[in-house]
Amino acid sequence: MVSYRLVYTKQAQRDAKKISRAGLKKNVLRLLEILEQNPFQSSPRYEKLLGDLSGAYSLRINIQHRLVYQVLEKEKVVKVLRMWTHYE
Repeated sequence: MVSYRLVYTKQAQRDAKKISRAGLKKNVLRLLEILEQNPFQSSPRYEKLLGDLSGAYSLRINIQHRLVYQVLEKEKVVKVLRMWTHYE
C-alpha cells in the first residue's frame, strides 16, 4: 500500500499550537495517520470544499474545528492547509 507524505503550510503549523492548547492533539494525530494511509478513506467521512477552498477536503476534528487538506496525487503528498476552523 502506498503511503502519502504529509506537508504543512505555515498556517497549519500555527494552528497546531492552538490544537495542543485546546486538548485536541490526540484527535488530530489520529486523522493525520489516516491521511498518510489513504486521504480518500470513507471513515471518517471527508467533505469536498467549495468556493475559496475548492479542490480541498476537510475532516472534522470536533464539532467546531476541521482539518483542511489538499491531495497532490502524482506526488503522493497530502498538504495540510489548516487544523483549526476554516471559517476565520
